[in-house]
Amino acid sequence: MQAEIITIGDEILIGQIVDSNSAFISKELNKIGVAVYQITSVQDDREQILQVLEEAGDRSQVVIMTGGLGPTKDDITKHTLCEFFGDRLVKNEDVLQHIEELFKTYISTPISDLNRKQALVPSKSEVLHNANGTAPGIWMRKGETVFVSLPGVPFEMKHLITDRVIPKITEEFERPHIFHKTIITYGLGESAIANKIEDWENNLPEFIKLAYLPNLGRVRLRLSAKGTDKEAIEEAVVAEVKKLYAVIGDIIFGEEEEDAIERQIGIWLTQKGFTLGTAESFTGGAIAGRITSIPGASAYFKGSLVSYATETKIKVLGVPEELVNKYSVVSEEVAMAMATNAKRAMESDFAIATTGNAGPTKGDSDADVGTVFIAISTPERTFAQRFTMGNSRERIVKRSVNKAFEMLWKEILNF
Repeated sequence: MQAEIITIGDEILIGQIVDSNSAFISKELNKIGVAVYQITSVQDDREQILQVLEEAGDRSQVVIMTGGLGPTKDDITKHTLCEFFGDRLVKNEDVLQHIEELFKTYISTPISDLNRKQALVPSKSEVLHNANGTAPGIWMRKGETVFVSLPGVPFEMKHLITDRVIPKITEEFERPHIFHKTIITYGLGESAIANKIEDWENNLPEFIKLAYLPNLGRVRLRLSAKGTDKEAIEEAVVAEVKKLYAVIGDIIFGEEEEDAIERQIGIWLTQKGFTLGTAESFTGGAIAGRITSIPGASAYFKGSLVSYATETKIKVLGVPEELVNKYSVVSEEVAMAMATNAKRAMESDFAIATTGNAGPTKGDSDADVGTVFIAISTPERTFAQRFTMGNSRERIVKRSVNKAFEMLWKEILNF
């Protein structure tokens, strides 16, 4: 079964916002055996919307649109749907009552006629109740294709997809089973992994496909299978994953269906009763940000010092000035001192420290752009490693954050 996603709005095409809606919708559809054939972004333009609706309807059984359902004149999706379906807008009393109740309860500004117009829906549509906003979802059918129009606000769209759209699709359509399993590896690049697993990959069953998904210091290996026998395809994929562990188990962190590495670290620290602190320089608090994005991190994370300037490393973090003068601020010795002092200052059991040159120019060190040192301090030892992370500032930071978590994870497995 095939679906298409259409995002409507000039703000996507000019780069003002990132289209995160399509990624969420695709993932949810895939879970129920619906393959997304194409994703299209289109302007708030009547002719363009009509064209992509016609094309998508010829190819797919489900077409999901997001955006263009607001109360202002530039939101033309409902009017264009009426033209596409030969329909007209009518007032839905249930939607109007919901809008008025939302304004009365949660919104301080008075309700306007523009807001009330959001209760206008195509007469041939089935309304999908939007508990989180004023714009309802719209479900319409033309021939063998279902067209679904949803608000573009992400938390409203997610609610409608999860609670309304997915249940209706599963009820109305027969679908094949699609099963994915994604293995996360650290420490080797895509080509090096491909060389190591070549024999295994060549012997995969024809109905199992492998995709390499590299991303800044890690490579995800996604196995995908599709078929009518759900149990059989899942058993086959699991069996192949078991073989893969036998080949490259030393670089496998886990599976994507499991928690992210920082969450896994947090679970381990909590179970063991250990704590963690960080001292960051060029990463600018990005490591701490990943840690504190997890609910409950306060149980094990003591805090972070972003000692960006050399002076701060010396005066606040306590890195000896003679160490900086002798070895440079971007050095193994300074990274280790940062980690040791952070652990001491925060009274934590473990600490991560970063120092490096993320560019675009050299700072207080002569180290080449992309040179970084990451240090780990544990209850038993402190050590640092040197890495060359390229010449893109954003890439250097992201790769270094991933590498820091990888180093800590490998270390705590020894406890």
